[in-house]
Amino acid sequence: MQIPSRLAFVDLETTGANPVTDRITEIGLVLLDEDGQIQEWSSLVNPGVAISPFIEELTGISNAMVATAPAFAQVMQEVLQRLEGRLFIAHNARFDYGFLKAEFDRAGVRFRAPTLCTVKLSRKLFPEHHKHNLDALMARHGLEAESRHRALSDARLIYQFWQHIQRQPGPEAVLAAVGNQLSQPRLPPQLDPHATEDLPDTPGVYSFFDTTGQALLVGRAKDLRKRILSHFASPKDVRLNQEIQRLEWQECDGELGAQLLEAALIKRLQPTHNRHLKPQPELCTWQLDDRGEGWLQPRLELAQDLDFSLQAPCYGLYRNRREALEALRALATELRLCDTLLGLGNIPLGQACAGLANKRCKGACVGKEAPTQHSMRLMTGLTRLKLQPWPFAGPALLQEGRSAHVVDAWRYLGSIRNESEIPPLLETRRPLFDKDIYRILVRHTGRFQPLRQARAWAAGSGPR
Repeated sequence: MQIPSRLAFVDLETTGANPVTDRITEIGLVLLDEDGQIQEWSSLVNPGVAISPFIEELTGISNAMVATAPAFAQVMQEVLQRLEGRLFIAHNARFDYGFLKAEFDRAGVRFRAPTLCTVKLSRKLFPEHHKHNLDALMARHGLEAESRHRALSDARLIYQFWQHIQRQPGPEAVLAAVGNQLSQPRLPPQLDPHATEDLPDTPGVYSFFDTTGQALLVGRAKDLRKRILSHFASPKDVRLNQEIQRLEWQECDGELGAQLLEAALIKRLQPTHNRHLKPQPELCTWQLDDRGEGWLQPRLELAQDLDFSLQAPCYGLYRNRREALEALRALATELRLCDTLLGLGNIPLGQACAGLANKRCKGACVGKEAPTQHSMRLMTGLTRLKLQPWPFAGPALLQEGRSAHVVDAWRYLGSIRNESEIPPLLETRRPLFDKDIYRILVRHTGRFQPLRQARAWAAGSGPR
């Protein structure tokens, strides 16, 4: 391959790190033409949102400086014209490209460009070094900048780095490293060739579908782009690649959100290539009835009907009634519990149960053991099976990044970014209890906020 002859070295300053909620405050471009001529262009941008003190201190760009600057819509056409037909080169290119694309998308303008990341380029060319940020590159290669964290100055730094690597390690090494980034994945022929253009390198969940709309595979990834493209290059996915007609993805603020969304989608879509997380409508658990005089007797309940409250503890999760009864019988054998007091037999209290003759029962059924003693041994055995009770009277929020996950009685209702999104989630039909969702959420019990307290978050600026 050849490196494109028209290059754009790009840097942006922004109000934050999230292109969905943050905005551009400055754009800097260094443009290299076929004849070696250099053009420079930069502009402050009014973001339409406040710049935080931290960002102001970092960049030196204040709210007063951008107050009279043009909005992005006013410089959009000029930026588009200057970038058209050029290779988009930036340090952490997905960040700058993602912000520009988000701004264009908000204006209803399609923006696409091949991108080259100089962070990845530096890692490939200088693998012996650990740090590859712009400050590290300046120190390592003797690059100079008038002022760091200003768009045009940083764009010039990126261009200086490009000039440096042409000399050392040289054009051949640069060509190989650039080719490694710009090589296009070989997509399944029936898949839209533009389907992967906008893939982000953020955490999220993806789904593959066939021509009928049937889900083929649901998965999660820390880097959606890398993970999805890996399927098309893997010999293990040949059959999947022959079937895939369409792909979808949804970005998440972190690994927890991706885990929850993946589990929920697998249950709902029933993808043919997933092997786990199948629905379990007969999922059940044990609770205890107080029969009086210290006698506690297990009662089997469908998990989907319970609120998992503090007042009614639950013990164990079982795929069906048969599995639950087998577990209780095994516990009875281990602890020499009485079938009658456990409700496992049809013999009335006062008559010997089946286990008494072979000394598996200590005689609670015929009064040789007090019900309280029997109940104490039962509780000891059940302790290791006790589920974490739901600690709230209603729904709660679990914050992750700029999102919050809405949960009620261990049931994942969905994720939100502001208060207006809460009512629709609460009005939808509550999903069945899901043991996979429970196992994900229970590890974060201490981080939940009851909804009445969390509304203060939702009415404000969102999770922090």
